[in-house]
Amino acid sequence: QVQLVESGGGSVQAGGSLRLSCAASGTIFKINAMDWYRQAPGKQRELVAGTTSGGSTNYTDSVKGRFTISRNYVKNTVYLQMNSLKPEDTAVYYCNAELKPHYWSPFSPYWGQGTQVTVSS
Repeated sequence: QVQLVESGGGSVQAGGSLRLSCAASGTIFKINAMDWYRQAPGKQRELVAGTTSGGSTNYTDSVKGRFTISRNYVKNTVYLQMNSLKPEDTAVYYCNAELKPHYWSPFSPYWGQGTQVTVSS
């Protein structure tokens, strides 16, 4: 069974920083992409930042220059360093991993439970 556990959310004032972590555990043969999504109240879930098994990264335009995604391939962990936070960054942040539990399994998406980030002005 695969689990993704996020941590690091909280409340900060605008301009502050937070670092989110997401650790994948359980039966894992290989992980391809690990991404961060967010969902604000009344809005659709959106991709914030992503990283591939090859180390490529991508960001949504609104966080470029402020957020940095990184990954520890040994620990199956992905991080999101969030600087210069704005009230519009307030959302529940979700970790997503595209992985296969066994060598015979197809790659499938797995989700964490989400962690709340609140930025006050």
